[in-house]
Amino acid sequence: MFGDIARFLLNTVFTLFGAALLLRAWLQVVRLPPYNPVSNAVLHATNWIVLPLRRIVPSTRSIDWASILAALIAAVVYVVLMVAVTGVDPLALWPTLLIVALLTVVKWGLNLIIWLTILMALLSWLNPRSPAMPILFQLTAPFLNPLRRVVPNLGGIDLSPILLFVIVQVLLMIVTRAAVQLTYFVI
Repeated sequence: MFGDIARFLLNTVFTLFGAALLLRAWLQVVRLPPYNPVSNAVLHATNWIVLPLRRIVPSTRSIDWASILAALIAAVVYVVLMVAVTGVDPLALWPTLLIVALLTVVKWGLNLIIWLTILMALLSWLNPRSPAMPILFQLTAPFLNPLRRVVPNLGGIDLSPILLFVIVQVLLMIVTRAAVQLTYFVI
């Protein structure tokens, strides 16, 4: 029971933190202004790890490499702690754990896309004039706009979020299966 609780807490904390780090990198890619409440909260939550890494790894063009590296570091710590909770020595599995950590970062990114898409879809139905809508639209537009060109608009109903949700869910299944098979094979 203690192991289940520890795994749940580790998964929750690290998934939220990893998503915040990836969101920080994505905010820079879509050039979201730093003065809005979402950007401000993400920056404050992640500054403690990203700012020191920026001295080592600078940003290039619109890619925040320090945030991506911080997400990878968080994923490595997460995977090592998850393996340690099971009672296995993480150092014996080091190369495999690095691959699993990379897959974990991809999983966090895919989960972030799902969360943002669901939130945008819900707000578009419940409160389309919400102050969060422009932010969510800007964050999800790079994923939804190509799908909008393919999926027809059915009388004002946009089906592209549903298609994006399905695509990302399939990708999540593939990434999760790969990570689980790597860890089961080694453990």
